Amino acid sequence: MKWTDRIALFEPIDFVGLGLLFGLWLIIGWLIEHPGKHPSVSRLMASHRREWMRVMITRQPRIFDSQTLASLREGTSFFASATMIAIGGALAMIGNSERFTGLANQLTLESDPAFVWEAKVLVIIVFLTNAFLKFVWSHRLFGYCAVLMASVPNDPQDRRAIPRADKAAEINIFAARSFNRGLRSVYFALGAAAWLVGPGALIGAAVLTFAVLWRREFASQSRKVLIEGNAHEGDTPK
Repeated sequence: MKWTDRIALFEPIDFVGLGLLFGLWLIIGWLIEHPGKHPSVSRLMASHRREWMRVMITRQPRIFDSQTLASLREGTSFFASATMIAIGGALAMIGNSERFTGLANQLTLESDPAFVWEAKVLVIIVFLTNAFLKFVWSHRLFGYCAVLMASVPNDPQDRRAIPRADKAAEINIFAARSFNRGLRSVYFALGAAAWLVGPGALIGAAVLTFAVLWRREFASQSRKVLIEGNAHEGDTPK
């Protein structure tokens, strides 16, 4: 079967749903990381990460800081392991395509060939693979941050203290950004799974996933708390 014949197995609405899925994934990522006058939760937390590293300079001992960073690394490690297992499960479904196709056709009452179902699972794998790579890199960056934190002098009068604390803060922010990107890929991987039901379900899931992420970053109670705290303290998110 030629590629043109395989592509013909999908209807135009399938490509609309697929384009919408990837388009909304890119759009929400851009809105979160470049929010303009209305900062997202991620951007608001970035200012607190910078303040954390400044406060750490005079904290004695720094057990609280090390434990906090360790918990962040544990989170990235957990999600990296979970996505790796999920990727393995998805590949196993493709490897056992005969049973998977039979089950999928029973659920949807369709008689699509194995390639159609394999292509749908591959989209899920693409998102999961991206998430895995982001989580692994985030874990590595948090490790870099730990080294930088250890190099920050305890004396605020030391000329090296603030520059090194600022470096640690920026690396910490980069690590958090990579972690958030991984989480968004997991969200859209779940949305992509709706394609197994049909293109209409894929479109609905893509829009719902976008709405959930937008609300949590721009209209959640946690954002309201962060905004009120910044206004009260006179902080301006960068």
